[in-house]
Amino acid sequence: MLKKLFICVLCLSVLALAGGGLWLWQGLQTLEQPVALDEPVLFSVPSGSGYGQVARKLEAEGLAGDSLWLKIHGRLYPEQALLKAGEYEFTDGMTSLDMINAMVSGDTKHWQIQFIEGWTFRDMRAALASSERLGQVTADWTDERIMEEIGASGVHPEGRFFPDTYLFTSSETDLDLLRRAFERMEEVLATEWQARSENLPYDSPYEALIMASIVERETGAVHEREQVAGVFVRRLEKGMRLQTDPTVIYGMGEKYQGRITRKDLRTHTDYNTYRIDGLPPTPIALPGREAIHAALNPAEGDTLYFVARGDGTHKFSKTLAEHQKAVRAFQLNRRSDYRSSPAPSPDTAAEEGDQ
Repeated sequence: MLKKLFICVLCLSVLALAGGGLWLWQGLQTLEQPVALDEPVLFSVPSGSGYGQVARKLEAEGLAGDSLWLKIHGRLYPEQALLKAGEYEFTDGMTSLDMINAMVSGDTKHWQIQFIEGWTFRDMRAALASSERLGQVTADWTDERIMEEIGASGVHPEGRFFPDTYLFTSSETDLDLLRRAFERMEEVLATEWQARSENLPYDSPYEALIMASIVERETGAVHEREQVAGVFVRRLEKGMRLQTDPTVIYGMGEKYQGRITRKDLRTHTDYNTYRIDGLPPTPIALPGREAIHAALNPAEGDTLYFVARGDGTHKFSKTLAEHQKAVRAFQLNRRSDYRSSPAPSPDTAAEEGDQ
């Protein structure tokens, strides 16, 4: 009798265990079922959040079924319960486990901001201030304080930040991006300085950076940058003034309203290269790597002048007489479709249209 009872209890226990195992297996299988989403969803994991809190939040926001199964999964796989804080993007077709894996690996959502070649530091600050996802800490700071905070106390900010597209997460601030862009410019300038041509009229990498900013503002035609740099380098070597309009515009500041007058050219500012000798005291814009390379590797030749053709390129001349003839041809009789920048290539135009 006791033997039969023992067998019955054993059978019931086995059945209970089997049933429990099946129940557990079926429950955990729900974590591998794709979640239907009409559009990507941003999911935030605040710093200090526990695994159980995140599991309940996933259930509450419709990104998982019963959070019980997520909690059991965390118990069975403790390494899967170590979630990183941040903002995550979940898309249609992801499973609850995919979401957990993303939070374990710290695959947070990234946004981007672009600093454009030829921008001023003021333009940069405006772009940072308009970025909704970026933490704002420098909005009320002076330029001087920003430079102090990035470890460059006393350095003029103009031209000291590398223009590029920067990715960032919701945990980063505008100061973080400024620091990254500053350090990147330091690296690029140092690398290009080491590979510079010989016998250039620069006493320091900073002077080359100033020249690069002028080259950047003078031409949008990439293939002309070395030629433009060559003209300016030869003028420096001969003791000729640079006489470049972008420096005049920069020196005018907010007074510039889209055109330069003869009076503006005669007005003395620290940046008016029609009135000062040599380089202006600071860069006038953000130069890209190509402009920096051109300033440090100018094209050889004997041209000393250039004037815009109206199609985004320039006519280079050796003598003043040739230059004056070119001015009459391209400036005094401007074409109806005159443009200061090159026309975009078909590929570029297509890309711009898609954006």
